[in-house]
Amino acid sequence: FDPITYSVVSDWMAGYNVYRHPLLAFYMYVPYLINQALMQLTGINCAIFIVAAIQVFCAFYSMVFIYRIFREVIEVRRADATVLTLFFFSFAYVMVAAIVPDHFIISMLFLLIALYISGRRMKSGRSFKTWQTVLYFILTAGTSLNNGLKIYLSELFVNGWRILRPKFLFGCILLPAALTWGVARMSYDHIVWPRDVAAKAAREKANAEKEAKRKAEQAEQARRDSIAFAAFTTVQQDSAIAAKAERDSINKAKAAQAKKKKHVRKNGKPIANGEFISWTDVTTSRSESIVENLFGESIQLHQDYLLGDVLRTRPMMVHYRYAFNYIIEGIIALLFVLGIWAGRRSRFFWLAMSYFALDMVLHVGLGFGINEVYIMSAHWIYIIPIAVAFLLKATEKRRKALALKGLIAVLAAYLWIWNVALIVQYLFF
Repeated sequence: FDPITYSVVSDWMAGYNVYRHPLLAFYMYVPYLINQALMQLTGINCAIFIVAAIQVFCAFYSMVFIYRIFREVIEVRRADATVLTLFFFSFAYVMVAAIVPDHFIISMLFLLIALYISGRRMKSGRSFKTWQTVLYFILTAGTSLNNGLKIYLSELFVNGWRILRPKFLFGCILLPAALTWGVARMSYDHIVWPRDVAAKAAREKANAEKEAKRKAEQAEQARRDSIAFAAFTTVQQDSAIAAKAERDSINKAKAAQAKKKKHVRKNGKPIANGEFISWTDVTTSRSESIVENLFGESIQLHQDYLLGDVLRTRPMMVHYRYAFNYIIEGIIALLFVLGIWAGRRSRFFWLAMSYFALDMVLHVGLGFGINEVYIMSAHWIYIIPIAVAFLLKATEKRRKALALKGLIAVLAAYLWIWNVALIVQYLFF
């Protein structure tokens, strides 16, 4: 995760990648103004409290809307909806997304709202209005550009092929997309690019000054060495000087190598080099990443390299210490597959699955962010409890229903204990 939100709320700038999060910095402008007012009143930077309030708000209403999806769209019983909501929030990177200052919990809230409203409109037979689709797209795509495509999927499932009519196609799809992309380009051209050019010029100037200082020091050291050499001409002293020079050279080479190694990005080979295509990955093992990261770390934290940064010390693949972690993962995967079968006749379920499929094409297919795919779990992982909800609904009149509910409750309790314990361990020990 990146703590960019803290810096944007502290001192406003287009700090996010404007092509991936085209409007997110502008959404943070009001929190920035609030922070400026609080700074005037208190004399301290209140960014951490403002961002925490945003995180809590988004997490709370994510809980509200996932519960409403279970109750009002899928129509499971109240107790089942409660257990499923707790099951959803027991997932590791739903918990983590709710407590870190990044955009993922915001995106999750917008996506759950879109799913809830889409489901309600499917049940009532009503279509999306133009202003609604434009608003949902701008909010969702402005936060994370690829999620804007999910609003188009909602429009397709709710409004049908009417979205291809010229008026709707232009007003609800092409125009909002063009405006969002235009803002991203303008932000880059007028804010990001001038800032990067100025920063590069400052770095070059600092490097030039540093190099000039280094050369002056070398010249001074050479002068001193020549004086010392003239004063002390014994063989032992010549050998000591040579040995010291050799040690210094070796130490500098080791330091340069360590620095270079530290900043190597752990990622596979991209499809090609380009503005967006360079983010892809065609060499990382998909099967291992699915087991350890996609359905592993996303749901159960690993004990080793706990909450580590893959760009620093954490390997791309970390294995669980115990077999029971894989058993738990397998049970959840089996429930997910059975839920897909149970929900196969629901148009709403296939809408939710289309959201999931889009992310799988992006992350597993193209390999975007596959080296740390679990941090993006908030964009798709709601599909698991939604599928399980359809499984519960399909079995609610059978004797197996009570055993299934008990299993889900046990899984939720286990994941709450496991993930909370590890998060507390990371924070306090």
